[in-house]
Amino acid sequence: MTVQQTEQELREDLAAAYRLMAHFNMTDMVYTHLSVRLPGEGHRYLVNPYGLLFEEITASSLVIVDADGVPQQETSWNINPAGFVIHSAVHANRPDAACVMHTHTIAGMVIAAQDKGILPLNQINIEFYGVVAFHAYEGIAADDNLSERERLVRDLGTRNAIILQNHGLLTVGSTVAQAFYRMYYMEQACKIQIAAQSTGVPLHIPSEEKLLRAKNQFDTDPDQGQMIWKALRRKLDREQPDYKS
Repeated sequence: MTVQQTEQELREDLAAAYRLMAHFNMTDMVYTHLSVRLPGEGHRYLVNPYGLLFEEITASSLVIVDADGVPQQETSWNINPAGFVIHSAVHANRPDAACVMHTHTIAGMVIAAQDKGILPLNQINIEFYGVVAFHAYEGIAADDNLSERERLVRDLGTRNAIILQNHGLLTVGSTVAQAFYRMYYMEQACKIQIAAQSTGVPLHIPSEEKLLRAKNQFDTDPDQGQMIWKALRRKLDREQPDYKS
């Protein structure tokens, strides 16, 4: 992790991310997951208890699990092992991926059903130009399909965003803030593309030179979502302070 945080700080960050996913309508009822690696030796992660809506998640309700999704603390809630398969594969093979976020939003699933992924139709979309990986659909992720986990990790490589074709979106980050920033704007890019395609008029894509210039500007921004994250945490502190409990 680029910033060493205590377990409580990570619990509050991840709980905040769950609440914000609900606030921005980026949930799939009790399905999909956000996870974060805990500091210290071994593979330990925080993940949501299976059955709680994202809007119900609190810092204390998050469950510590090992690399196989087995709870490492007492809990009255189940953990969805199939849901953690993707997360555990990424966490285990990407030391920099402290946080992994996966969504099933309408916009994300529409773009996941298209062959060309995110098109550089807008300045927001251009941030993802040439950096989004793809993983072909192989059915519901299962912990007994180790070969798919290997292919997913191979497809993601060193990138920080991937389209799970015919499925959804996934982002990683060295912090919760970074992974959320990437997911939020990846979702916005999908919405922009769908809106643009729905007009039925020819779509304009800037020249390669302009795309690369704008992409470089995004890449050299040192903030990487930190300012936005602080503002969103202040919003939750005002409106949903119980997320820290």
